[in-house]
Amino acid sequence: MINTILSEIFYCLIGVIFILVGIRALKDETLASRSLTAAFWFLLAAIFMVGPYLPQAAVGASIVVLAVLTGLNKVKPSKGEALDAEQGRKEADRLGNKIFVPVVCLAGLALLAATFLPFGANNAIGISGLVCLVIVFAVTGAPAKAAANEGSRLMDSVGITGILPQLLAALGAVFTAAGVGDVISGAVSVLIPEGNMFIAVLVYCAGMALFTMIMGNGFAAFSVITVGIGMPFLIAKGANPAVVGALGLSAGYCGTLVTPMAANFNIMPAALLEMRNKYGIIKAQAVVAAVMFALHVAIMYFWAL
Repeated sequence: MINTILSEIFYCLIGVIFILVGIRALKDETLASRSLTAAFWFLLAAIFMVGPYLPQAAVGASIVVLAVLTGLNKVKPSKGEALDAEQGRKEADRLGNKIFVPVVCLAGLALLAATFLPFGANNAIGISGLVCLVIVFAVTGAPAKAAANEGSRLMDSVGITGILPQLLAALGAVFTAAGVGDVISGAVSVLIPEGNMFIAVLVYCAGMALFTMIMGNGFAAFSVITVGIGMPFLIAKGANPAVVGALGLSAGYCGTLVTPMAANFNIMPAALLEMRNKYGIIKAQAVVAAVMFALHVAIMYFWAL
């Protein structure tokens, strides 16, 4: 019960950020589509905050509206209050490497919460985020309102890309329910010789990487490819399911490194860094992705079988 309550609290906090982004849009009189942009964020906030209590048809219709607004290019970033470059430089000089303390703590505390807290596995990031927010205030001495101001500004900068992982993960669940995994299983059965476990491992890892490139999300690919390839051709043949599952998911991340569909990893950072080539991050990661993929195939073959 407490796990569910915590999840609802974190979803509501996310919804508050969306509301603040919508308010930013309404305040920006230079934004041509400010009403539609605000409507997008307000509607998204409602889904996050009260979605479980709404009729499923209403939530589905709301998602369609969000898609239409996005497709019509009616969701625009607002100007709002830009970060003062001179003040930012002064703060960077003052804080130095201490600015990385909250970032390191975020990852470490999330791991500890997921490992040791009885309700931490599903809420680890949220728990560590709240703790690290306190750490941020302690390290920087920033006013309390900075959390809301900077949080909404960053979300506004990221834009619709920020909700892509949730949508793709949901799409993966839809594909699984629709039986896409069974279709894939039938299609690849002709590629895997009977008893050849190396080819089975190679096809599974390749399927995870390729489907992740298409979906832009390893979680979305995992359910489909594991049902279609991992379970019938590896786990059912005696492979260790824990090793297959763990390495299969991270094999999908090799595809994440080289796809523009993983926009929040590869396209959005290029935009924030104002890179000349928006695919520059993907090109830089391509060799790493190839090496990591080869290692995944080898490790899974020797450890899982």
